Amino acid sequence: MAVSGTKSFELDVAEYIEEAYERCGIEVRTGYDQRTARRSLNLVLADWANRGLLQWTIENQTITMISGTPTYNLAASDIDVIQSICRMPTGQGTSSQSDLTMDRVSREYYNNIPNKLTTGQPTQYYVDRQVIPVLYVWPTPDTNYSVVVTKLTRMDDAVAGVNTMDMPFRFYPCLAAGLAYYLAIKKAPDRVGLLKAVYDEEFIRASTEDRDRASLNITPGRSSYRVLM
Repeated sequence: MAVSGTKSFELDVAEYIEEAYERCGIEVRTGYDQRTARRSLNLVLADWANRGLLQWTIENQTITMISGTPTYNLAASDIDVIQSICRMPTGQGTSSQSDLTMDRVSREYYNNIPNKLTTGQPTQYYVDRQVIPVLYVWPTPDTNYSVVVTKLTRMDDAVAGVNTMDMPFRFYPCLAAGLAYYLAIKKAPDRVGLLKAVYDEEFIRASTEDRDRASLNITPGRSSYRVLM
């Protein structure tokens, strides 16, 4: 027997909906069935944003800071900032790039800074997670530094049946399971318990695999040890 030689399997929104309804033991019959399923599908994506770090939704953005300006609007599609790096402006007479990792602080910490007009190279940042998130930096930039933010962003919405979803193939089973569970709440309450258990299992399996595989080195501290003579 010969293998297919292809690795392009991908479900579109209509196929996810059909799969989810089949798991609920019912068929798609009306346009409203499609519409309510697309709404549930987008709610599943919102649920994922609350469940943890999804590697493919991480993006880098470089923002040119303006001297004397401590706040910068992010995009409405941004969920949160994972890391920020302050980059020295070019043309400073150096041949190498100079980056400084910034520390994230809380709203309370930022509000309690006595003088927010202090200028210098920013070393701390605070993210005000409004509908449109705002990035605050401190000290206020004294020149046009750049801040490189690593951020989590929203996935593309499910708008039409012909759309494909913005995710790697390893999450396909999880999305189908999540949609089936959400539809069961509305259409097949007798299957809610089963489909919720399947969804939770699929998400744990997929999110456990979706991780950074870099090596972790741990060095124990020795400052508290004494040698008795």
